Amino acid sequence: MPVSAQNAAQTDAIESIAEEAFLYGLPMSMVYKIMYQYAIDEGGSQFKAPFNTIANIPKVYTPADTAIVTPNSDTPYSWLWMDLRAEPLVICVPEIEKDRYYSVMLTSLYTFNFGYIGSRATGNGAGCYAVAGPDWTGETPSGVAKVFTSETEFALATFRTQLFNPGDIENVKAIQAKYEAKPMSAFLGADAPAAAPAIDWPAVDNTTEKTNVLPNLAFLLQFAPPIGPAEVEIPLRKKFASIGIESGKSFPSVILTDADKAAMAAAKAPAEEAIKTKLETLGKTVKGWTFVTSGIGDRAVYNGDWAQRAAVAIGGILANDPKEAAYAITRKDANDDALDGASNRYTMTFSKGDLPPVNAFWSVTMYDGKTQLLIENPINRYLINSPMLPDLKTNDDGSLTLYVQKDEPTDPVAKANWLPAPDGPIYMVLRLYWPKDAALDGAWTPPGLIPTK
Repeated sequence: MPVSAQNAAQTDAIESIAEEAFLYGLPMSMVYKIMYQYAIDEGGSQFKAPFNTIANIPKVYTPADTAIVTPNSDTPYSWLWMDLRAEPLVICVPEIEKDRYYSVMLTSLYTFNFGYIGSRATGNGAGCYAVAGPDWTGETPSGVAKVFTSETEFALATFRTQLFNPGDIENVKAIQAKYEAKPMSAFLGADAPAAAPAIDWPAVDNTTEKTNVLPNLAFLLQFAPPIGPAEVEIPLRKKFASIGIESGKSFPSVILTDADKAAMAAAKAPAEEAIKTKLETLGKTVKGWTFVTSGIGDRAVYNGDWAQRAAVAIGGILANDPKEAAYAITRKDANDDALDGASNRYTMTFSKGDLPPVNAFWSVTMYDGKTQLLIENPINRYLINSPMLPDLKTNDDGSLTLYVQKDEPTDPVAKANWLPAPDGPIYMVLRLYWPKDAALDGAWTPPGLIPTK
């Protein structure tokens, strides 16, 4: 018979534990929503492919793509949700021309980025790499360059393949067609192990990913065993269990009094405030931008700072490590006023020779400030990036000005450099792919947005 939560934790401690659990579980609930929509809900509008099957998206993201907030629209994605319970999965990539950037980011259900394949990490040569679950103990097989270990039994490989321009899409499709994923047994020509048991997946959507954080967390913990590096979480799991959050058990797994439930409900507000504070301090604040050059990555990077991990998820889930892509995000202009496309026009000017310092490419992407999704606009332009530079117009002094506004400019220069804005709140992200040291050490900072009315 379940015991009362009063025997496991005093009522005055429940709110504190629930707040920590909300911060800890929110990113996991959010990434579970993506997994559910992309790999489980076959009848859903966002479904891509079943587990262990690469889904190549031969286009950049548009406003029709709603499963992920703040998606980039520079690199056609390929998605591979991995079920690692039975055996590792082997990912093989082709040789890619040296001037084209690509990356394969490996992310666990914790939302830790635990490895990279690609231009920066492994080069543009062909190769095969294995991804193993937390309890796999085999040797690296012949033909596999490296084994990456996920701390969770399900993980995601996010492929990003650079698109130079619309006419380049067939080249991207040809590369995507050569990405491969095979169970290790198939790669080695060996007998397959027994299949992992079927799972009764709870439904999740854009609303319940945030309202059902604690039930979703209890469900997901069964795929995140506290072994290996995750052993440090054993005391934390005991705390969560004291308020009814237990691995694989229905939430709550203990009897909660009305006072307990009230304390847990009260925990959401301070948790959300902690996330808001972290969002405001994720990186260096400069001219309205928050320039994030640290604080995203693996378990060691987050080091138990669950508010930081939650803020990264809210700011843009599945964000890269800064060494792979540095991000500047903003909702404010250079005067620290809220960006609003309904009442203002803005300019953003890069001085001559002061474009974002990158080894790959950069982009400035526009989002709806309310949803953080791409916005519909008459020219279907969701960003301005460095491959577009030959078609942009520079000023007489060699500087480059971008025109951020909802209405199409009449001036030819402004029209060429127009980044359409929503008729309301604005959220913008400046991405620097494979940034140079000048970006990571703060020697370079982005220019602010100047209101022009």
